[in-house]
Amino acid sequence: MPIVVQMDPKPGSRQESDPMTRRITLQRYLNPLLRGDREACRHIAHSVVEGLTNPAEVYGELIWPAMEMVEQLYRDDRINAAVEHMATRINRMIADQMQTQLSRSEANGKRILIACADSEPEELGAQMCADLFESRGWDVYFLGGGVPNDEIKSLVGQLRPDILMICGTHPSGVPGVRKLIDMIREVGVNPTMNVMVSGGVFNRAEGLWDEVNADLFAKDVREALTVAEAAKARKPEVRVSGAPKKRRRRRRSQLLSTANAS
Repeated sequence: MPIVVQMDPKPGSRQESDPMTRRITLQRYLNPLLRGDREACRHIAHSVVEGLTNPAEVYGELIWPAMEMVEQLYRDDRINAAVEHMATRINRMIADQMQTQLSRSEANGKRILIACADSEPEELGAQMCADLFESRGWDVYFLGGGVPNDEIKSLVGQLRPDILMICGTHPSGVPGVRKLIDMIREVGVNPTMNVMVSGGVFNRAEGLWDEVNADLFAKDVREALTVAEAAKARKPEVRVSGAPKKRRRRRRSQLLSTANAS
């Protein structure tokens, strides 16, 4: 039985504000995506690439917004886990194929380490970020999910990246992000490194990125590139020996409630 989902953009949503042609293309892609039609999705994705001056744009024009829509449909119980998994696997397949077509800029001397928050079942968003940063000349290290915080901290000290990027979509992973950032700052490993967070949970709860003590926030893959390339090295915190540590007031419960409700 084919799965049909009516895509009604919420008032004020990003999809609603997109040009009509972009919305139609996304709709054309979503229908076979939710049916699990791999061949149709491949055909649409490649036709989109042919109409773009830069193959990298397909990430922001098609794959990322489709990923966000699938996540929203699943949260709203409009599709089940089987459909969500099937659609995500197809999106990953398309991203893998697009990665081979990306042009490569000269090395820019910058380094980024990309990881996923705890309890993150999918790594597609982080994978797309890794692909695009690499194409822009960054030295990319992609960890994905399931790596203990202390091992990430150790790797930060070894690699000394300019940016640690953490991607998260589920509220359950937010406390671990806060702990990781606090651990890195407490130890003082790589003090000039910026921490950037991205992903659905940080989009849904305004100010959550600041609450976890991140330095930078990006709502999607295109913004991640812009924010990272414009960022200056973080100024190390100057601590006076024996002085009490400043603690920020936490509002995590309220912010997480907002994230869960969205």
